[in-house]
This record gives sequence, structure tokens and C-alpha cells, in this order.
Amino acid sequence: MNLSDFFQRLLLIPSHIEKWRICGFWRKLDAQKRFCSEPNMTPFNKLTHFLRIAANKPSALRTGTEMKPAAVCCVQLNRNQRSVDSTSLQQRQKQQMARGLPKHKPVAGVQHVIVVASGKGGVGKSTTAVNLALGLMANDPSKAVGLLDADVYGPSIPKLMNLKGNPEISDNNLMIPLTNYGVQCMSMGFLVEDTSPIVWRGLMVMSAIERLLRQVDWGSLDYLVVDMPPGTGDVQLSITQNVPIAGAIIVSTPQDIALLDARRGAEMFKKVNVPVLGLVQNMSVFQCPNCHHQTHIFGSDGARQLAETLGVELLGDVPLHLNIRETSDRGQPVVVSSPDSPEVSALLLL
Repeated sequence: MNLSDFFQRLLLIPSHIEKWRICGFWRKLDAQKRFCSEPNMTPFNKLTHFLRIAANKPSALRTGTEMKPAAVCCVQLNRNQRSVDSTSLQQRQKQQMARGLPKHKPVAGVQHVIVVASGKGGVGKSTTAVNLALGLMANDPSKAVGLLDADVYGPSIPKLMNLKGNPEISDNNLMIPLTNYGVQCMSMGFLVEDTSPIVWRGLMVMSAIERLLRQVDWGSLDYLVVDMPPGTGDVQLSITQNVPIAGAIIVSTPQDIALLDARRGAEMFKKVNVPVLGLVQNMSVFQCPNCHHQTHIFGSDGARQLAETLGVELLGDVPLHLNIRETSDRGQPVVVSSPDSPEVSALLLL
């Protein structure tokens, strides 16, 4: 490093108001540097010359507490610029997301939509959804209830409600839902063969859900119970972002593995501003039909503890009972076939 470069690093950056004054100083300094490059100038004479120039130009530099090294000032300027850019970028992203999100459009003829969901499959979600729909009618026969099977890949409502066949088309070119036990039902299972797999990508699934919601003649319903697929994927987002949801019910067993996914499901609904009405603890306890000894096969009070953690209500505690399984397999839900049985009381409380 030569003497000229060393001295320039000692200089301080001026304020933006005085930049025009310092420009003339740099031009004069360049002339002096050319002068100092003459052979008869010793290093001592050069240093003296530079100090004298700096002493004669005090007004071009900051003084006192405002003086900051050049590198520090540049870093702060860059940080301030990045902060401004980040804030404006976040505002633009929020505006774009608000414009891109679909608007909530009510389902024609439906007053309240209730979704029954779970983070994991195999916890009795579909059985709970069917008995919930039938329980709403049992508690108040004046209410009209519909049931939508949103599990495109694994529809269960046709089996649980003992329904088969293709829906008819109305004069308005809408599908007429199939009805049993007084509940109007619509499912992808009505449109495909029982053994036919549905191998679709996400866009096709969301299109099918839209048709099952909008292109069905639901008539006038007080409640539409939606049996959601397990997980937190495309179908959940498609329904929650397109349809105003009155509330979500999370079904889980007391097992820790199931509770992990149940919590993810509850958190997903909170993120999309869907109120979580509560949790249902399914298969909570098994009672031996002979000795009546109770065994907590999947653990005890797991869903109750999760409900307390999430700050929601535990809506029901449904036992693991043989009668619930047998009646479901026959297409005769326990709320209809055995309304006075002890295991039904928890379902009717929903």
C-alpha cells in the first residue's frame, strides 16, 4: 500500500448535503498527487503535503459525534436499503396473495357446512361423520342434513350409508344426491365402480370436489357434513378456501402417533381461519363383553389432553365397540340401528 492509498483510507465520508463541496476537493487532491509523484518529493514531504491539504478543508467533512468510518457508513446504508426493500416486498406479496386467493362462495341451499377431519387415516373419521349427520337429525328431526364424501381416493359413504347406483340428473343439469335414513348423500363412489381405483393428480381431484359441491341439487339443507380425506393437502385447502365453513371437528384415537397428525390438522384449520369446534376421541376404551373389564388399547385421555392444549372442547369419547363396527359394515349406522345402546350416547352428544 502506497502513502496516497493509506491517507485516503483515513478520510471520512461526507454527508449527502456536502457531496458537491468534496468533489472539488478530490479534483485538487488528484492534482496534488500528480505533483507528489515528482522524483524530488521524499515520503516525509509527501505526508506533510497531504496533511496540509486536509487541514485546509475542514468544512467538507463531518465532525464530532456524526463522524463515522467509511466502511461502517456504507454498511448502514446497505442495511437500511435492504430493510426498506424487504418491507415493500412483503407488502407486495400480501397484496398479490390477497388478490390470488379464491373468494368464499356459499353452497347453494346450504346454511352451515361442518367438516369432519383427521390428520391420519384409520381413526374412524368416516364412521363419526355418518353418525354425526344422523345424530343431528335424531336430536332435531326438523333439520335437513346432507352428507358429502370428499375422500375422492377412498370413498366410504356408499358402504356406510348402504347406497349404490349413479345419481340422476335434474332439469337444471345438476346431480340429484342419493338419500337414505333421511340424509342426502353425494360421493365419488356413486360415479365409479367399487373396485375401480381413482388415479388422479391434484388438479383433477380439486375439480371433482368442486363439482361434488356446486353441481349437486342439495335442495334446502340446514347442515352439510363433509367427510374430509386424511391429511392436510389439496382437498382440505380447496374446500376451506372456496366454501365458508361453520366449523371443523377433529377425530383421533388416544394414540400418540394419531394425536401428532390430529394436531397438524387442527393447526391447519386455524391457519386458514376455520374455527375448530372440538375433538372427538374415538376408540377410547374397549370393554370385554364377558367380564366387562375395560382396556385402553390405544391409550387413555390423549385427545382430552390435546384438546386442553389447543384450547378447544372435547366433544365426545366414543368407545371401541363391536356393535359400532358391525352396524357400519352392514350399512346400518349404530345411531339408526341401535339408538338406545350405551355406545350411541357419546355420538348423540356431538
